[in-house]
Amino acid sequence: MKISKTRSRLEMLTLFGGSALLLLAGILVALQFVQPAPPNLIRIATGSDEGAYSFYARQYRRLLAEHEIRLEIVETAGSVENLERLLASSEPDAADSERIDLAFIQGGIATAEQKARLSGLGSMSYEPLWLLVRAPTDGDRSTRVPPAKTELDEGTMLRMLIEPDRTPQLNQLAGARIGIGAEDSGTRSLALHLLRANGISEDDGTLVTQGLEDSIEALTNGDLDLVFVVGATDSPRLRALTQQDGILLQDLPRAAAYAQRDRFLTVLKLPRGTLDPAADVPATDLDLVATTANLVATPDIHPALVDLLLAAAAEVHGQGSLFAAPGTFPTAEHSDFPLNTDAERHYKYGPPLLQRFLPFWLATWVDRTKVMLLPLVVLLIPLVKTLPPAYRWRVRRRILRWYKDLRRIDLELLETPPPSQRRLTELAREIETIESDAARVDVPLSYSDALYHLRLHIALLTDKIERLAARAATQES
Repeated sequence: MKISKTRSRLEMLTLFGGSALLLLAGILVALQFVQPAPPNLIRIATGSDEGAYSFYARQYRRLLAEHEIRLEIVETAGSVENLERLLASSEPDAADSERIDLAFIQGGIATAEQKARLSGLGSMSYEPLWLLVRAPTDGDRSTRVPPAKTELDEGTMLRMLIEPDRTPQLNQLAGARIGIGAEDSGTRSLALHLLRANGISEDDGTLVTQGLEDSIEALTNGDLDLVFVVGATDSPRLRALTQQDGILLQDLPRAAAYAQRDRFLTVLKLPRGTLDPAADVPATDLDLVATTANLVATPDIHPALVDLLLAAAAEVHGQGSLFAAPGTFPTAEHSDFPLNTDAERHYKYGPPLLQRFLPFWLATWVDRTKVMLLPLVVLLIPLVKTLPPAYRWRVRRRILRWYKDLRRIDLELLETPPPSQRRLTELAREIETIESDAARVDVPLSYSDALYHLRLHIALLTDKIERLAARAATQES
């Protein structure tokens, strides 16, 4: 009985063990196509510590930390450096210590070739171009600057005492002392772009490349006549600057023309008194142009991080701002870079279903392993269909294997003349052996009827042999 049970277990192990090995092979093949888990550390290039980009990044860091993702903020000179560092990080041989995964990049900075090498996650906010001029000493709060003179008196190019209808256009500022932002900053790039479009280059005036704080100090001291600043109103430093004593906001004539020429620019209206109604800042309606802050990634960014970043971006930027109604940002519109495919799906359909109801890491694990479902299903369907019949065949085979011998013995008993007494004795021994083996066979209870049918047939042949043996004994006597 023990031997029979051992044999039965071996048969079951052979049957189901082979199926398990087949499934394991399918899983191992599928694992080759499973994406790695998202990294728990990513780095983002921003700008100065007091700029809007750093302000946004700090909020991202707080939100990502809730999902056990650490965001490291890398301060830079601005958008141009951010673009250069992100392009360098996209190269296969980029050093891990210098690598960044994300960056805020001002629209209009990158060339078409550079854009094609990066992955856009959408635009996050408007970034207006602010023109700052020095307030007159007599308290006049006009925000207008005078047109340029043919011959300039040093230090007196842009004074505030001017009628509102004589705001100079950019092409009239030849010879003015203009602060155009720090090296590698987005402000400098846009300022040079607009000034060159108006026929003004470094040879036509004193274009000063320096940081914002140095430019503001030079402006208030009379060493500069005009300062270009690009930045969102979310920047605490910029909001303070627009209300700083001695600094006035300047209108930008022909703003619509610039936006028409450069599609990355948008015209914004700033009504009088918007920034500070009590102080009447600005003191008149202003026309501005604005680019957008783009969140850009390396092409190999993990898809799960795209959804997580855009969810954080929606919380940070989706509340609205001075120039954008709630829900305007983040958006695929105004994006200056080719949109990441996962970002495009996110904007169309929202976050994945799993991330809506499961913790981030669990949702990511399920999403990664779903690639294994197809080969498993492909293997399981035929296995589910074939295993029950195979199992039934294996069980019935234990019973039916003796019927070959029983059939042979039965046919021999039907021969004419019948077997001799000696042969009948040999056949009786064979029947006894078969009966003994059948009594020890281990089969499931549901197959007991087949086993008892076998034993019944054994008994019939045993009885037949006994009758023939008795007849043979009678004939011999």
